[in-house]
Amino acid sequence: MIRLLDLAAEYRELKSEIDAAVARVFESSQFILGPEAAAFEEEFAAFCDVQYAVGVNSGTSALHLALLAAGIGPGDEVLTVPFTFFAGVAAIEYAGATPVYVDIDPETFNLDVRKIASAITERTRAIVVVHLYGQPADMDPILEIARRHKLIVIEDAAQAHGAEYKGRRVGSIGDLGCFSFYPTKNLGAAGEGGLVTTNNSEYARTLQLLRNWGEDRRYHPVLKGYNYRMPALQAAILRAKLPCLERWIEVRRGLAAQYDRLLERAAVARPAVLPDVRHVYCLYSVRAEGRDGLQRGLESAGIQTAVHYPLPIHLMPAYADARYQAGDFPAAEACARTVLSLPMHPYLTAEQVKQVAAEIFKLVDKKDQAAVPSVR
Repeated sequence: MIRLLDLAAEYRELKSEIDAAVARVFESSQFILGPEAAAFEEEFAAFCDVQYAVGVNSGTSALHLALLAAGIGPGDEVLTVPFTFFAGVAAIEYAGATPVYVDIDPETFNLDVRKIASAITERTRAIVVVHLYGQPADMDPILEIARRHKLIVIEDAAQAHGAEYKGRRVGSIGDLGCFSFYPTKNLGAAGEGGLVTTNNSEYARTLQLLRNWGEDRRYHPVLKGYNYRMPALQAAILRAKLPCLERWIEVRRGLAAQYDRLLERAAVARPAVLPDVRHVYCLYSVRAEGRDGLQRGLESAGIQTAVHYPLPIHLMPAYADARYQAGDFPAAEACARTVLSLPMHPYLTAEQVKQVAAEIFKLVDKKDQAAVPSVR
Protein backbone atom coordinates (compact mmCIF):
# COMPACT_ATOMS: atom_id res chain seq x y z
CA MET A 1 0.00 0.00 0.00
CA ILE A 2 1.27 3.45 -0.95
CA ARG A 3 -0.29 5.76 1.61
CA LEU A 4 -1.68 9.21 0.98
CA LEU A 5 0.22 10.25 4.12
CA ASP A 6 2.09 8.40 6.85
CA LEU A 7 1.68 9.80 10.35
CA ALA A 8 3.08 6.65 11.96
CA ALA A 9 6.40 7.14 10.16
CA GLU A 10 6.56 10.71 11.42
CA TYR A 11 6.05 9.53 14.98
CA ARG A 12 8.71 6.83 14.61
CA GLU A 13 11.25 9.42 13.46
CA LEU A 14 10.53 11.77 16.37
CA LYS A 15 9.44 9.30 19.02
CA SER A 16 12.02 10.28 21.61
CA GLU A 17 11.42 14.03 21.13
CA ILE A 18 7.63 13.68 21.20
CA ASP A 19 7.64 11.34 24.19
CA ALA A 20 9.89 13.76 26.07
CA ALA A 21 7.60 16.67 25.22
CA VAL A 22 4.54 14.81 26.48
CA ALA A 23 6.34 13.80 29.67
CA ARG A 24 7.40 17.40 30.22
CA VAL A 25 3.77 18.53 30.17
CA PHE A 26 2.65 15.81 32.56
CA GLU A 27 5.47 16.62 34.91
CA SER A 28 4.50 20.29 34.93
CA SER A 29 0.77 19.48 35.22
CA GLN A 30 0.01 22.65 33.25
CA PHE A 31 -2.28 21.26 30.59
CA ILE A 32 -3.96 24.40 29.20
CA LEU A 33 -1.88 27.18 27.61
CA GLY A 34 1.00 27.71 30.05
CA PRO A 35 4.73 27.84 29.22
CA GLU A 36 4.58 25.26 26.41
CA ALA A 37 1.96 27.24 24.48
CA ALA A 38 3.79 30.50 25.12
CA ALA A 39 7.06 29.01 23.88
CA PHE A 40 5.43 27.58 20.77
CA GLU A 41 3.80 30.92 20.00
CA GLU A 42 7.18 32.63 20.18
CA GLU A 43 8.86 30.00 18.03
CA PHE A 44 6.13 29.93 15.39
CA ALA A 45 6.00 33.73 15.26
CA ALA A 46 9.73 33.69 14.48
CA PHE A 47 9.16 30.99 11.85
CA CYS A 48 6.52 33.19 10.14
CA ASP A 49 8.48 36.42 10.65
CA VAL A 50 5.67 38.13 12.58
CA GLN A 51 5.54 39.90 15.92
CA TYR A 52 2.64 38.00 17.47
CA ALA A 53 1.23 34.48 17.40
CA VAL A 54 -1.79 33.42 19.44
CA GLY A 55 -2.40 29.68 19.85
CA VAL A 56 -5.94 28.30 19.85
CA ASN A 57 -7.60 24.90 19.79
CA SER A 58 -8.24 24.54 16.03
CA GLY A 59 -7.83 26.19 12.67
CA THR A 60 -11.56 26.95 12.61
CA SER A 61 -11.24 28.78 15.93
CA ALA A 62 -8.31 30.72 14.49
CA LEU A 63 -10.46 31.94 11.59
CA HIS A 64 -13.38 32.77 13.87
CA LEU A 65 -11.29 34.81 16.28
CA ALA A 66 -9.36 36.55 13.50
CA LEU A 67 -12.64 37.81 12.09
CA LEU A 68 -13.85 38.95 15.50
CA ALA A 69 -10.55 40.64 16.34
CA ALA A 70 -10.81 42.56 13.07
CA GLY A 71 -14.26 43.78 14.07
CA ILE A 72 -16.23 41.71 11.58
CA GLY A 73 -19.82 41.06 12.60
CA PRO A 74 -23.51 41.15 11.62
CA GLY A 75 -24.26 43.18 8.53
CA ASP A 76 -20.74 42.75 7.13
CA GLU A 77 -19.82 40.84 3.99
CA VAL A 78 -16.63 38.80 3.71
CA LEU A 79 -15.25 37.69 0.36
CA THR A 80 -13.87 34.16 0.06
CA VAL A 81 -13.75 31.23 -2.35
CA PRO A 82 -16.26 28.40 -2.79
CA PHE A 83 -13.53 25.81 -3.41
CA THR A 84 -11.90 25.03 -0.08
CA PHE A 85 -12.74 23.26 3.17
CA PHE A 86 -15.97 24.77 4.43
CA ALA A 87 -14.61 25.74 7.85
CA GLY A 88 -13.73 29.17 6.50
CA VAL A 89 -17.33 29.86 5.53
CA ALA A 90 -18.54 28.45 8.84
CA ALA A 91 -16.24 30.87 10.67
CA ILE A 92 -17.61 33.83 8.72
CA GLU A 93 -21.11 32.79 9.71
CA TYR A 94 -20.04 32.21 13.34
CA ALA A 95 -19.01 35.88 13.37
CA GLY A 96 -22.48 36.83 12.16
CA ALA A 97 -21.21 38.04 8.79
CA THR A 98 -22.26 36.99 5.29
CA PRO A 99 -19.90 35.04 3.00
CA VAL A 100 -19.68 36.31 -0.58
CA TYR A 101 -18.02 33.94 -3.03
CA VAL A 102 -15.43 34.77 -5.65
CA ASP A 103 -14.46 32.09 -8.17
CA ILE A 104 -10.99 30.57 -8.30
CA ASP A 105 -8.24 30.54 -10.88
CA PRO A 106 -8.48 26.95 -12.21
CA GLU A 107 -4.72 26.74 -12.73
CA THR A 108 -3.67 27.59 -9.15
CA PHE A 109 -6.94 26.70 -7.32
CA ASN A 110 -6.68 30.04 -5.49
CA LEU A 111 -8.75 33.22 -5.54
CA ASP A 112 -9.05 34.72 -9.04
CA VAL A 113 -7.91 38.29 -8.47
CA ARG A 114 -9.62 39.43 -11.67
CA LYS A 115 -13.02 38.70 -10.12
CA ILE A 116 -12.63 40.42 -6.76
CA ALA A 117 -13.65 43.96 -7.68
CA SER A 118 -17.06 42.98 -9.04
CA ALA A 119 -17.92 41.21 -5.77
CA ILE A 120 -17.24 44.22 -3.53
CA THR A 121 -20.22 46.14 -2.18
CA GLU A 122 -20.66 48.90 0.39
CA ARG A 123 -21.04 46.15 3.02
CA THR A 124 -17.77 44.34 2.21
CA ARG A 125 -15.38 44.50 5.15
CA ALA A 126 -12.84 41.72 4.64
CA ILE A 127 -11.33 39.10 2.34
CA VAL A 128 -10.45 35.61 3.58
CA VAL A 129 -7.68 34.52 1.20
CA VAL A 130 -7.09 30.76 1.09
CA HIS A 131 -3.61 29.47 0.22
CA LEU A 132 -4.97 26.18 -1.06
CA TYR A 133 -2.94 22.95 -1.09
CA GLY A 134 0.17 24.86 0.06
CA GLN A 135 0.48 27.48 -2.68
CA PRO A 136 0.17 31.16 -1.73
CA ALA A 137 -2.51 33.16 -3.48
CA ASP A 138 -1.40 36.11 -5.63
CA MET A 139 -1.22 38.51 -2.69
CA ASP A 140 0.04 41.79 -4.17
CA PRO A 141 -3.01 42.53 -6.33
CA ILE A 142 -5.28 41.29 -3.54
CA LEU A 143 -3.66 43.67 -1.08
CA GLU A 144 -3.85 46.54 -3.56
CA ILE A 145 -7.59 46.03 -4.00
CA ALA A 146 -8.09 45.58 -0.25
CA ARG A 147 -6.23 48.77 0.64
CA ARG A 148 -8.12 50.75 -1.99
CA HIS A 149 -11.44 49.61 -0.51
CA LYS A 150 -10.24 49.63 3.13
CA LEU A 151 -10.76 45.90 3.58
CA ILE A 152 -9.17 43.58 6.15
CA VAL A 153 -7.13 40.73 4.63
CA ILE A 154 -7.16 37.45 6.55
CA GLU A 155 -4.92 34.68 5.25
CA ASP A 156 -6.23 31.13 5.58
CA ALA A 157 -2.87 29.39 5.70
CA ALA A 158 -4.18 26.11 7.12
CA GLN A 159 -2.38 24.15 4.38
CA ALA A 160 0.54 26.49 3.83
CA HIS A 161 2.95 26.45 6.79
CA GLY A 162 6.24 27.80 5.49
CA ALA A 163 4.96 28.82 2.06
CA GLU A 164 6.31 32.08 0.67
CA TYR A 165 5.09 34.77 -1.68
CA LYS A 166 7.88 36.91 -3.14
CA GLY A 167 10.08 36.11 -0.16
CA ARG A 168 7.41 36.76 2.48
CA ARG A 169 6.07 33.97 4.65
CA VAL A 170 2.33 33.37 4.51
CA GLY A 171 0.70 34.58 7.68
CA SER A 172 2.86 37.72 7.61
CA ILE A 173 1.42 39.31 4.46
CA GLY A 174 -2.18 40.18 5.34
CA ASP A 175 -3.58 41.74 8.50
CA LEU A 176 -3.99 38.34 10.19
CA GLY A 177 -2.94 34.81 9.30
CA CYS A 178 -4.71 31.62 10.38
CA PHE A 179 -3.08 28.20 10.71
CA SER A 180 -4.37 24.73 11.43
CA PHE A 181 -2.34 22.00 13.08
CA TYR A 182 -4.73 19.19 12.24
CA PRO A 183 -2.64 16.00 12.02
CA THR A 184 -2.69 15.91 8.20
CA LYS A 185 -1.05 19.32 7.82
CA ASN A 186 2.63 19.84 7.06
CA LEU A 187 3.01 20.68 10.76
CA GLY A 188 0.44 18.57 12.58
CA ALA A 189 -0.49 18.09 16.21
CA ALA A 190 -1.62 14.86 17.85
CA GLY A 191 -5.18 16.12 17.57
CA GLU A 192 -6.58 19.59 16.96
CA GLY A 193 -4.72 22.88 17.17
CA GLY A 194 -4.61 26.29 15.54
CA LEU A 195 -2.93 29.69 15.68
CA VAL A 196 -3.36 33.28 14.51
CA THR A 197 -0.45 35.47 13.43
CA THR A 198 -0.41 39.25 13.20
CA ASN A 199 1.82 42.30 13.46
CA ASN A 200 -0.98 44.33 15.07
CA SER A 201 -0.67 44.52 18.86
CA GLU A 202 -4.36 45.39 19.34
CA TYR A 203 -5.45 42.37 17.33
CA ALA A 204 -3.07 40.17 19.32
CA ARG A 205 -4.42 41.38 22.65
CA THR A 206 -8.02 40.89 21.53
CA LEU A 207 -7.20 37.38 20.31
CA GLN A 208 -5.61 36.50 23.65
CA LEU A 209 -8.72 37.65 25.48
CA LEU A 210 -11.25 36.03 23.16
CA ARG A 211 -9.62 32.58 23.23
CA ASN A 212 -9.80 32.47 27.05
CA TRP A 213 -13.35 33.52 27.91
CA GLY A 214 -12.46 37.20 27.52
CA GLU A 215 -10.68 37.21 30.88
CA ASP A 216 -7.94 39.73 31.59
CA ARG A 217 -7.59 38.03 34.98
CA ARG A 218 -9.24 35.02 36.57
CA TYR A 219 -13.04 35.37 36.74
CA HIS A 220 -12.94 38.93 35.39
CA PRO A 221 -13.96 38.85 31.71
CA VAL A 222 -13.75 42.14 29.83
CA LEU A 223 -15.10 40.61 26.60
CA LYS A 224 -17.57 37.83 25.85
CA GLY A 225 -15.06 35.22 24.79
CA TYR A 226 -14.72 31.52 24.04
CA ASN A 227 -13.05 28.38 25.31
CA TYR A 228 -10.59 28.24 22.40
CA ARG A 229 -7.40 27.73 24.40
CA MET A 230 -4.50 25.71 23.01
CA PRO A 231 -3.79 22.51 24.99
CA ALA A 232 -0.26 22.39 26.35
CA LEU A 233 0.21 18.83 25.08
CA GLN A 234 -0.41 19.92 21.51
CA ALA A 235 1.90 22.90 21.88
CA ALA A 236 4.68 20.70 23.25
CA ILE A 237 4.30 18.18 20.42
CA LEU A 238 4.32 20.96 17.83
CA ARG A 239 7.49 22.36 19.40
CA ALA A 240 9.13 18.95 18.95
CA LYS A 241 8.14 18.87 15.26
CA LEU A 242 8.77 22.49 14.26
CA PRO A 243 12.58 22.10 13.85
CA CYS A 244 11.89 19.43 11.20
CA LEU A 245 9.39 21.45 9.18
CA GLU A 246 11.83 23.10 6.77
CA ARG A 247 13.42 19.76 5.92
CA TRP A 248 10.02 18.12 5.46
CA ILE A 249 8.95 20.94 3.14
CA GLU A 250 12.01 20.50 0.95
CA VAL A 251 11.35 16.75 0.72
CA ARG A 252 7.78 17.49 -0.37
CA ARG A 253 9.00 19.96 -2.97
CA GLY A 254 11.43 17.41 -4.33
CA LEU A 255 8.72 14.77 -4.59
CA ALA A 256 6.43 17.25 -6.33
CA ALA A 257 9.16 18.02 -8.86
CA GLN A 258 9.51 14.30 -9.50
CA TYR A 259 5.75 13.94 -10.02
CA ASP A 260 5.87 16.91 -12.40
CA ARG A 261 8.58 15.27 -14.51
CA LEU A 262 7.04 11.81 -14.57
CA LEU A 263 3.52 13.03 -15.35
CA GLU A 264 4.54 15.53 -18.02
CA ARG A 265 3.08 13.39 -20.83
CA ALA A 266 0.10 12.01 -18.90
CA ALA A 267 -3.38 13.31 -19.65
CA VAL A 268 -3.67 14.92 -16.25
CA ALA A 269 -3.19 18.57 -15.36
CA ARG A 270 -0.33 18.98 -12.90
CA PRO A 271 -0.34 21.73 -10.27
CA ALA A 272 0.48 25.14 -11.74
CA VAL A 273 2.82 27.22 -9.60
CA LEU A 274 3.00 31.01 -9.64
CA PRO A 275 6.41 32.62 -10.23
CA ASP A 276 8.20 33.92 -7.13
CA VAL A 277 6.23 31.53 -4.92
CA ARG A 278 7.33 28.73 -2.61
CA HIS A 279 4.68 26.01 -2.83
CA VAL A 280 4.91 23.65 0.17
CA TYR A 281 2.69 20.85 -1.21
CA CYS A 282 0.51 19.99 1.71
CA LEU A 283 -1.30 18.24 -1.13
CA TYR A 284 -0.23 17.31 -4.64
CA SER A 285 -3.47 17.53 -6.56
CA VAL A 286 -3.86 16.86 -10.27
CA ARG A 287 -6.92 17.31 -12.47
CA ALA A 288 -8.22 14.55 -14.70
CA GLU A 289 -11.31 13.88 -16.76
CA GLY A 290 -12.81 10.68 -15.47
CA ARG A 291 -11.36 11.43 -12.05
CA ASP A 292 -13.54 8.91 -10.24
CA GLY A 293 -12.44 6.08 -12.50
CA LEU A 294 -8.81 7.07 -12.08
CA GLN A 295 -9.22 7.07 -8.32
CA ARG A 296 -10.81 3.62 -8.34
CA GLY A 297 -8.02 2.28 -10.54
CA LEU A 298 -5.31 3.64 -8.27
CA GLU A 299 -7.05 2.28 -5.17
CA SER A 300 -7.22 -1.15 -6.85
CA ALA A 301 -3.46 -0.92 -7.39
CA GLY A 302 -2.92 -0.25 -3.68
CA ILE A 303 -2.44 3.51 -3.99
CA GLN A 304 -4.36 5.75 -1.61
CA THR A 305 -5.76 9.00 -2.98
CA ALA A 306 -8.30 11.61 -1.86
CA VAL A 307 -10.51 14.29 -3.35
CA HIS A 308 -9.95 17.80 -1.97
CA TYR A 309 -12.76 18.86 -2.50
CA PRO A 310 -15.65 17.01 -4.17
CA LEU A 311 -18.28 19.74 -3.86
CA PRO A 312 -18.02 23.54 -3.91
CA ILE A 313 -19.42 25.12 -0.77
CA HIS A 314 -22.28 26.90 -2.52
CA LEU A 315 -23.60 23.50 -3.65
CA MET A 316 -23.43 21.86 -0.21
CA PRO A 317 -26.90 21.33 1.29
CA ALA A 318 -25.81 22.67 4.68
CA TYR A 319 -24.57 25.90 3.07
CA ALA A 320 -27.28 26.32 0.45
CA ASP A 321 -27.83 29.99 -0.30
CA ALA A 322 -30.58 31.43 -2.48
CA ARG A 323 -28.04 33.91 -3.92
CA TYR A 324 -26.07 31.14 -5.61
CA GLN A 325 -26.90 28.35 -8.04
CA ALA A 326 -25.02 25.64 -9.90
CA GLY A 327 -23.06 27.25 -12.71
CA ASP A 328 -22.31 30.48 -10.85
CA PHE A 329 -18.67 29.53 -10.23
CA PRO A 330 -17.61 27.43 -13.21
CA ALA A 331 -13.93 27.11 -12.30
CA ALA A 332 -14.65 25.92 -8.76
CA GLU A 333 -17.31 23.51 -9.98
CA ALA A 334 -15.07 22.08 -12.71
CA CYS A 335 -12.17 21.61 -10.30
CA ALA A 336 -14.44 19.82 -7.84
CA ARG A 337 -15.29 17.33 -10.60
CA THR A 338 -11.70 16.73 -11.64
CA VAL A 339 -9.20 17.16 -8.76
CA LEU A 340 -7.43 14.18 -7.23
CA SER A 341 -4.78 14.29 -4.51
CA LEU A 342 -1.93 11.82 -4.94
CA PRO A 343 0.27 10.44 -2.13
CA MET A 344 2.43 13.21 -0.66
CA HIS A 345 4.36 13.15 2.59
CA PRO A 346 8.02 13.33 3.69
CA TYR A 347 8.34 9.55 3.97
CA LEU A 348 7.20 8.81 0.44
CA THR A 349 10.07 7.38 -1.61
CA ALA A 350 11.17 8.20 -5.13
CA GLU A 351 10.40 4.62 -6.11
CA GLN A 352 6.85 4.95 -4.80
CA VAL A 353 6.35 8.13 -6.82
CA LYS A 354 7.48 6.19 -9.89
CA GLN A 355 4.93 3.48 -9.10
CA VAL A 356 2.12 6.03 -8.77
CA ALA A 357 3.06 7.67 -12.06
CA ALA A 358 3.28 4.31 -13.82
CA GLU A 359 -0.19 3.34 -12.62
CA ILE A 360 -1.59 6.67 -13.80
CA PHE A 361 -0.18 6.03 -17.27
CA LYS A 362 -1.95 2.65 -17.28
CA LEU A 363 -5.24 4.34 -16.49
CA VAL A 364 -5.18 7.50 -18.60
CA ASP A 365 -4.07 8.39 -22.11
CA LYS A 366 -1.05 10.40 -23.01
CA LYS A 367 -1.55 14.12 -23.66
CA ASP A 368 -1.29 13.70 -27.42
CA GLN A 369 -4.16 11.22 -27.28
CA ALA A 370 -6.56 12.91 -24.87
CA ALA A 371 -7.11 16.41 -23.53
CA VAL A 372 -6.57 17.45 -19.96
CA PRO A 373 -9.56 19.03 -18.21
CA SER A 374 -10.78 22.34 -19.55
CA VAL A 375 -12.08 24.51 -16.74
CA ARG A 376 -11.93 28.01 -18.17
